[in-house]
Amino acid sequence: MSTDFKTWVEINKKAAKHNLRTFRDFLGPKTKLWSVVKSNAYGHGLSAFSTIVGQEGGVDGFCVDSVAEGLKLRQNGIKKPILVLGPTLFPSLFKAAENEDITITVSNFDTLNKLKKIKNPPKFHLKIDTGMHRQGFYLKDLPKVIKLLRTTNYGLRTKLTGAYTHFASAKDINYPTYTNSQFHCFTEAAAKLKKSGFKNIDFHTSATGGTLIDSRYHLSAVRIGIGLYGLWPSKELYMQRGKDLELKPVLSWHTVISEVKNLQAGDFVGYDLVERIPKKTRLGILPVGYWHGFPRSLSGIGEVLVNGCRARVLGRVSMDLVAVNLGKIPCKVGDKATIVGRQPARSGKDEEISAFDVAQKIGTIHYELTTNINPLIKRVVV
Repeated sequence: MSTDFKTWVEINKKAAKHNLRTFRDFLGPKTKLWSVVKSNAYGHGLSAFSTIVGQEGGVDGFCVDSVAEGLKLRQNGIKKPILVLGPTLFPSLFKAAENEDITITVSNFDTLNKLKKIKNPPKFHLKIDTGMHRQGFYLKDLPKVIKLLRTTNYGLRTKLTGAYTHFASAKDINYPTYTNSQFHCFTEAAAKLKKSGFKNIDFHTSATGGTLIDSRYHLSAVRIGIGLYGLWPSKELYMQRGKDLELKPVLSWHTVISEVKNLQAGDFVGYDLVERIPKKTRLGILPVGYWHGFPRSLSGIGEVLVNGCRARVLGRVSMDLVAVNLGKIPCKVGDKATIVGRQPARSGKDEEISAFDVAQKIGTIHYELTTNINPLIKRVVV
């Protein structure tokens, strides 16, 4: 495709819809599917991605990190339920959430005590800490929580619409014991809430990993994030489930060759003289850098695709520029270079650089790689 951008992210609509249908078919008809679009939809573009899956059907709600993200979805015409997974700290945000029918998470007594003072509190889910040890009430806290909900003014009790936990290691299928222990802890918490009269609320435990490893964990709803983007939570899960469930990557990231230079043997490339060219070669300049989210740790080892061939990063990755070794690759200024994604190769088979492969090369995870793509870069739906 032709664009007017020096770097852009493509969001594949067909792939997103395929992944949604895959998970919807995988779940039972009574289990809700909430699309996790927090943190700019894992780098895929909050508004663009949410609109695609929201129009397709099969999504029962959206999970975001903040009230601000929830408000943006409402402004973009999203009418389905929205759950804020991150902390909501200020009374002004409680009011905004109530006005726009955005559900918040309550995970501590400080927030609960603030809510009980508000005349019109927003709907909320309780977060239960079953072993992740981030947000959440402990099981031993629940009697106090239930008592507070029963005795407070302003109908706070009626605003509780769900309770959930988060698994610490569900994507690691080789160590299921900890996930099972978390699940049993949560079912005990759910039983206490039901016994106290909170029966018609949503109970949920699973993100993509938990959803894939055991149907017992599906409960009222599941929160699907990385899987909807066509990426697997872990290599182990892919090896176990990849033959049965085909996921298609939604995101690809591209730039263009902005300059081609001829280098002589012995020439240095980039900052700090860290790489010296041993023989004559052709150098391609790409107008991206670590400001755009191209990791500096790819210096000297990263690759991009140019006309179906791999071109290695030379020297340091700069703030706004990257140099690559073009060698004998046929190309010119203006040709597309793919940072993450596929290009047709001369062999007839596509050459691919996946987000997972790039992340593995620099010792991180594909979650971090995609979410670090600068949100100012244009997301183009294709």
